[in-house]
Amino acid sequence: MTSSLEQPPGSAVLALQRATHVTPGVLAAEPAGLGLTPSETNALAILADGRSRTVSELGTATGTRPTTLTSVLDRLERRGHITRGARPGDRRVVVIELTPSGREAAGTVRRTVGALEARALAGLSAESLAGFHHVLRALTEVPL
Repeated sequence: MTSSLEQPPGSAVLALQRATHVTPGVLAAEPAGLGLTPSETNALAILADGRSRTVSELGTATGTRPTTLTSVLDRLERRGHITRGARPGDRRVVVIELTPSGREAAGTVRRTVGALEARALAGLSAESLAGFHHVLRALTEVPL
């Protein structure tokens, strides 16, 4: 009999889903945990490079639906981590930027994610990691 933690052999999709559910808990348990939701963590990690993004660009980068992203951005704005403003020359386009506290939080997110990846993936070869990223691209580009 298999344990409830085991996945059917060869099920990359189910293994990915499990990792997706476990990882936020691991990140939340980190000493530098910021009390962010997984979606907030994802958005800050993307914005951590300091580049502003349109809502559309951020949605694509995070893989988040527009309605969900709006809620995420509302919460990040209330916390003082982001600002939303119009793009110069086109007020219809909303641009997201980190505030000073947002840059600090995004840096913490990036460091925490990097440390988790270093611990979790330390035993994998460069070829294995490249294969893993290839599988992820294939799964995220599945036509609907």
